[in-house]
Amino acid sequence: MNEEALKLTLSSSPHAHSPNSTRRIMLDVCIALLPALIGAIVFFGARALTLTALSVAGCVFFEWAYRRIMKKDNTTGDLSAVVTGILVAFVCPVTLPFWTILIGDFFAIVVVKQLFGGIGANIVNPALAARAFLFSWPVLMSNWVKVGFSNAAGLLSTADAVTAATPMSAMHQGALPEESILDMFLGNIGGCIGETSALLLIIGFIYLLYRKVITARIPLAYIGTVAILAFLFPQGNDRIAWMAAQVFGGGLMLGAIFMATDYVTSPLTKLGQIVYGIGCGVITILIRYFGGYSEGVTYAILCMNACAVLLDKIGRPVK
Repeated sequence: MNEEALKLTLSSSPHAHSPNSTRRIMLDVCIALLPALIGAIVFFGARALTLTALSVAGCVFFEWAYRRIMKKDNTTGDLSAVVTGILVAFVCPVTLPFWTILIGDFFAIVVVKQLFGGIGANIVNPALAARAFLFSWPVLMSNWVKVGFSNAAGLLSTADAVTAATPMSAMHQGALPEESILDMFLGNIGGCIGETSALLLIIGFIYLLYRKVITARIPLAYIGTVAILAFLFPQGNDRIAWMAAQVFGGGLMLGAIFMATDYVTSPLTKLGQIVYGIGCGVITILIRYFGGYSEGVTYAILCMNACAVLLDKIGRPVK
């Protein structure tokens, strides 16, 4: 019998058996992200796949290298670094230089995740923290390209990309975007790699609900708050169109479904999750309406990540 088989793990009660593991959960998240990745390749071309693959490879390498240097167990097999790599790419424009995405990967894995103790110990979402850090290069992070089959087919490099404004840029100026609601729902708009198609993200959401990886509380509270506030306080002439554009025209779906629901950085209690989602929605609208930046999802979730521990005190069951 080898030494591994003789190891005894002691832990406090209660003890529960579950078929789920970190690897299984992360694999489900990867599967849920596949529709959006396929859509990104169709919309933006092969470079979307290249950038995403590079980001995944960078995150896995940085996690392996850090833990190797620090003489810790190799944790790349749990696939959490793969999920982080996909999400870092998803919140960046397809024209982002390769060296920049690798800097984001390093920041997400080493600074935000590993220096705080590894998986389960980080206090903010690593992918969103990387996006916030990468805005140290605002021009590179704001270079949006026009979506379309003809443009996507030739987008192997950034040289010939046709630039275009995003719907959020127009709404930040108080005007409804030129794109239709259907275009925003399907993904025929400019934006980050993984955020453009609400339909494909919702498909991933349904899969995660079916697999019971997440619950609907945080996404519905988040999206619902943004929708209600946008309807009550429209800046365009059409309340319904303004509300739909705020919901489908930016990174709200990606953030609400795949970022705000992160186990580590979101509350555990049911009431705390609802308050957390509402807080994300309120901050998102405040930034979009009054901030200097047209999109508020990243910073809204990061702010509420910092409140997750306090929100766990809300709705805590009585002994």
